[in-house]
Amino acid sequence: MSVAIVTGGASGIGRAIATSLVARGDTAVVADIDAAGARAVADRLNGLRRGTAVAAPLDVTDAAAVAALYGAVRDEHGRLDLVFNNAGIAIGGLAEELALDHWNRAIDVNLRGVVHGVHAAYPIMLEQGRGHIVNTASLAGLVPMPAGIPYTATKHAVVGLSLGLRAEAAGRGVRVSAVCPSFVDTPLLRNINPDLPETPLSGDAADDIARAAPRPYTTGRLARDIMRGVARNQALIVAPAYGRAAWRGARLSPAAAVRVAQFAVGRIRAGR
Repeated sequence: MSVAIVTGGASGIGRAIATSLVARGDTAVVADIDAAGARAVADRLNGLRRGTAVAAPLDVTDAAAVAALYGAVRDEHGRLDLVFNNAGIAIGGLAEELALDHWNRAIDVNLRGVVHGVHAAYPIMLEQGRGHIVNTASLAGLVPMPAGIPYTATKHAVVGLSLGLRAEAAGRGVRVSAVCPSFVDTPLLRNINPDLPETPLSGDAADDIARAAPRPYTTGRLARDIMRGVARNQALIVAPAYGRAAWRGARLSPAAAVRVAQFAVGRIRAGR
């Protein structure tokens, strides 16, 4: 049985990961800024009577709070096997529509939140000589993804952070992976720019996204892909299949990938 922390565990991908962990008998700390949501998820998962779920309120932008939680989990259980730095937000809007607040919020949550998780977990795992850090990025961290460039920029940064740390950690017993899903059916798609200046993609953006994207993948299927990728120690866990195809295409022809992104922007603008 493993001891794991899942940030952003109250909904979406994080909830699906926590469910997979508890279903196989692990202990999962469901951490989220939505404390009530985290408690509800933990209560439901404990009803499975397999593993154990524990709720923890956590704002990943608070480095001290992240370090305190990760350290407390290690102290209580004597180890910390898995960390899923998963918490994130969506930012929607074309570049000229975005305020600095959009950029700063994306950097604070999507990038600094992961940095805080890595900074807290990595020394623990080095000390114990083992562990696996799994950072949630996005297909937007591998291919050109317009209409939300702050999100895209931070996810590229998470991919780079993860691959660089993986190289450093390889000889120390610590594994590092980045999860790069394409469009997944999560609240992220319907909660664009929370508490930020509105753009044409604010609020319920599901219709705009649907015009430019394939059918979203379910979180349950993605969680299975993630757990399989973790077991195989994959550097990049890219899902579903059309996401992997887009990634391969972008590597073969970056110019063609940009043209595809231009087409998506055109469909979004035409729908306004």
